[in-house]
Amino acid sequence: MRSTRSSSGLVVLQASLLILRLAATTSAIGVNYGTIANNLPKPAEVANFLKTKTTIDAIKLFDANPEILRAFANTNISVTVSVGNGDIPALVQLPAAKNWVAANIVPFYPSTKIIRVVVGNEIMQSANKDWIYNLVPAMKSINKALIEAGIKDIKISTPNTLGFLGVSEPPSAGKFREGYDKDIIAPMLEFLRETKSAFMINPYPYFNYADSISDYILFKPNKGVYDPNTRITYSNMFDAQMDAVYSAMRALGYSDVPIVVAETGWPSAGDPRESSATVDNAASFNWNLIQKVNSGKGTPLMPNKQFETYIFALFNENQKPGATSERNFGLFKPDFTPVYDAGVMLNGAGAKTQPQPQPTDKKFCVPRPNTNPQSLQGNLDWVCSQGIDCAPIQPGGSCFEPNTLWSHAQYAMNAYYALKGRRDDNDCDFKQTALLTTNNPSYGSCVYA
Repeated sequence: MRSTRSSSGLVVLQASLLILRLAATTSAIGVNYGTIANNLPKPAEVANFLKTKTTIDAIKLFDANPEILRAFANTNISVTVSVGNGDIPALVQLPAAKNWVAANIVPFYPSTKIIRVVVGNEIMQSANKDWIYNLVPAMKSINKALIEAGIKDIKISTPNTLGFLGVSEPPSAGKFREGYDKDIIAPMLEFLRETKSAFMINPYPYFNYADSISDYILFKPNKGVYDPNTRITYSNMFDAQMDAVYSAMRALGYSDVPIVVAETGWPSAGDPRESSATVDNAASFNWNLIQKVNSGKGTPLMPNKQFETYIFALFNENQKPGATSERNFGLFKPDFTPVYDAGVMLNGAGAKTQPQPQPTDKKFCVPRPNTNPQSLQGNLDWVCSQGIDCAPIQPGGSCFEPNTLWSHAQYAMNAYYALKGRRDDNDCDFKQTALLTTNNPSYGSCVYA
């Protein structure tokens, strides 16, 4: 039977479909905005840059910097502020919590879109029992102080490292560390459930890097890691880490509490012993992570979910202590120049950079992992001497950025393979330094043939 609709009903339907389309393309990517540097731009410039030049619509602070909170007023960029670790014991007392809210939230909210207060950072790994055992009481106290101030839509949470897992492999066997699981984590999850907040974690595949599993860590084609309990083969470590946390939450009865990725990222430079801290690896990890998160595909145990994710970090911070890598996690240099293309810039038309289609029936020729620079340079020089159009990887070309040997060689090698018509897989050999993949390496305006 033919259905009929009134014109008003059709308008409502069309509006609903538009809302669904917009929701489907919303970025879930934010950045951690650290400030341990003496050369960073002013917060007002940062706010304008993020709003007008990038797809980033959320920031996470490691404090409650008033200059930054004022700068992000009326930008519609979501802001997460932090309570210092050392402040936790005092904030268990409601008067102190109310004073903190009065000083750090009330003057800026709601002009500044503060969506969350995180109490401390990686407290479970601190070994400070005064912080650890006062953490959940302080979270409850801050929440009560917000409510008494008439603010009911700012959520409370705390970021956790994956060091709180006693078991993480295989992902389906994930469990929290014994002792903390029932005494700290379970009450925390109960509070998060009651307040409809999220469990925040800091997964860093970077710290598990090994040559033998580099492709698995960097989202590149690999044979995967098999979980015998679920018979799932994981294609990347990020999914495995997320599902290990989910399994640990499920074991305590809190699988319904949502997960937010408070920090993850990859450094673009490091000390000689930090061989994996390179521009190429950072670009590969963050680009692929961002496309994955925004796809809404979720993980094997949490399918069809788009996790709110905060990349570490917005800028390289030249005064951070520790290894060289600690000062090189930024997506941008202090002058707003991208360290590499992570897929977060707006294109010339103002539309968000979108991932290119990923056809499974076509093959692309890319360098083998760990191919040495001499071979990459040789491949690049040879291809460009064979009449292949290498203009896209010249300055100003659509594939010039990221300006790295790996990226340029990859484009050239695939261009040669495509020109040959993909007639023979031997055209993607390059003296055994190349392999075929069905993952389309295209990004932004850089389209691989």
